[in-house]
Amino acid sequence: MNKLKFEREEWKALKRSIRSGDTLFIHSLDRLGRNKKGILDEWQWLVDNKINIVVLDMPLLDTRKYTGMKGIGDLVVNLVLQILSWLAEQERINIKVRQREGIDAALKRGVHFRRPSVKKPKNFEQIYRQWKNGEMTATKAMQILGLKRNTFYKFAQEQKEKDEEKIKEMV
Repeated sequence: MNKLKFEREEWKALKRSIRSGDTLFIHSLDRLGRNKKGILDEWQWLVDNKINIVVLDMPLLDTRKYTGMKGIGDLVVNLVLQILSWLAEQERINIKVRQREGIDAALKRGVHFRRPSVKKPKNFEQIYRQWKNGEMTATKAMQILGLKRNTFYKFAQEQKEKDEEKIKEMV
């Protein structure tokens, strides 16, 4: 499996600002990482920095409950953490497999995964010429043609190249 980095700016900012004795509430365990090792590494960083952790969708993973019971508390949390982080990683793998299967099936059916290409308007050349001759602004030309800026300039570049080719053929 490829290495997945958990490089999120907000997470880095949180780690810089959270202090010993603070409590971190997270919705689910998979918010700590993309795979089992990542989850366990982040959990360990939090534990090493004496930060309490509360996983909202898994009440057993609330380190505040076990502060007075060093041995048994660590055992319960570590067992549950190992199992759940493995499950989170397996679920991520399963999602990727199902996604790939869906994409492959769609490709076999002829589905194209890209933005549909914009057809050049029939009156493009006429409007282009007016724009090039300074009879209208580019903004006005785009409005008349119903094109976005980048599409208009892409078509304009194509038209310019086409015109240059015609000139070369004439010479």
